[in-house]
Amino acid sequence: MEALKEETQTTEPQWTKVISAKRKLLDLRLKEVWDYKYLIKLFIKRDFVVNYKQTILGPLWYILNPVFSSIVWMFIFGQLAQIGTDGIPYILFYYGGNMLWSFFNASLTNCAGVFSSNAGIFGKVYFPRLTVPISLVAGQVIKLGIQFCLLICLYIYFIVTGSAVRPTWWVFAFPLIILWIGIMGGSMGIIISSLTTKYRDLNMLLGFGMSLAMYATPVVYPLSEAPQRFMWLYYVNPMSAPIELFRVFFYGAGHVPYQMIISSIATTLVLLFFGLILFCRNERTFVDVI
Repeated sequence: MEALKEETQTTEPQWTKVISAKRKLLDLRLKEVWDYKYLIKLFIKRDFVVNYKQTILGPLWYILNPVFSSIVWMFIFGQLAQIGTDGIPYILFYYGGNMLWSFFNASLTNCAGVFSSNAGIFGKVYFPRLTVPISLVAGQVIKLGIQFCLLICLYIYFIVTGSAVRPTWWVFAFPLIILWIGIMGGSMGIIISSLTTKYRDLNMLLGFGMSLAMYATPVVYPLSEAPQRFMWLYYVNPMSAPIELFRVFFYGAGHVPYQMIISSIATTLVLLFFGLILFCRNERTFVDVI
């Protein structure tokens, strides 16, 4: 009998992973996310292939879109409206702002559709759901890197030709600005995604709201051109500080009050906190709602 018990104990299966629906409020399971890092790479590759499959120019659209937009802005805001750029050459000013705003906009809008766009795979296969928004933001970083290469070429041209562009040593902090904007856009996106599982109307408002938000951000004009009576709006808008800081770092023009920087960083951290809480709560029940 003892031998039979020992044999039963030795043949009992040993589980290496237990999947449970019961989780703490902020149980992110970051170790699992790290273990599935290969899946993040697959998602990035999938999105890249889907976007540019059967296109003639392929990734060149990453550069053409902001270039054409910047040229239009140069004509409308630079020539017709005569809005100043703090002495920065028009193409550098508009292209840099366009590049950062596009990164933020794409990170937010893509993450805003995490649950609805991936409902099929979420309902069939288990993997850390947080890998999807991470891959979406990381994919936009690659797009930003391609656009940044063109910016560097334009930047070198204007420095060689003697334009009033004065880079500072803070240019090496550019990755922190990318991280800042990426966290902000991704956090806002997953908050919206968590809410739109029940309230689809928010999807209708998203595109319209982002169009309006761009004009409440110093993208097509510097902060120095903003009316003083509306300055409170730029303290409330967390994207104002990183875009203006980018110009200070790379062009040596403009000024960002330290209160605006602190306000933006604090808002970003709050958005990240509430975004992760909502994401953790909704990933367990969204399949029943969507």
